[in-house]
Amino acid sequence: MEHPEQEKIPYSLNSRKVAEATREWLHKRGVTIHEIAELVMLLQQKYYPGLTMEECIENVEMVLRKREVQNAVLTGIQLDILAEQGQLISPLQEMIENDEGLYGVDEILAFSIVNVYGSIGFTNYGYVDKLKPGVLERLNDKSLGPVHTFFDDIVGAIASAASSRIAHRKQSELEEALGEKPVSDDAV
Repeated sequence: MEHPEQEKIPYSLNSRKVAEATREWLHKRGVTIHEIAELVMLLQQKYYPGLTMEECIENVEMVLRKREVQNAVLTGIQLDILAEQGQLISPLQEMIENDEGLYGVDEILAFSIVNVYGSIGFTNYGYVDKLKPGVLERLNDKSLGPVHTFFDDIVGAIASAASSRIAHRKQSELEEALGEKPVSDDAV
């Protein structure tokens, strides 16, 4: 008996599932929104002394709503997990497993997050990537076990993007206070 061909249902992105998975995997890999917000505070408190932790958290949350950020987070985490499981082809396996200094694709993936709120994110990212404060120090500690070759850069990039978002928003607020109409929509 012949079976009528079943029509293949075309793929359709489920944005809610992607957003939920992003938050879930941040948590599974041991990073909280608050820890990322602490990095944001470190980056921005000098420029905005009245900045609150609530504002930092809000801006991290807004960065995490961006689809390109979610894509980078999930991709980087998956590559780290595959490296932990020894599932990558050699020599890629060894490079990611050992966070090879000359392997820069982890930073390139992070740049896709940094770019979301403009070039100011590059300076923020460079600073936290070099300094490795807070949660980044823990993620970068190779003696703790998990592979975080991509993840440490991703977390730093999220904080850098949130910092950039704050800078753009504060500039817009200043212009509005001076009676000017902001010409940029960078604060979105």
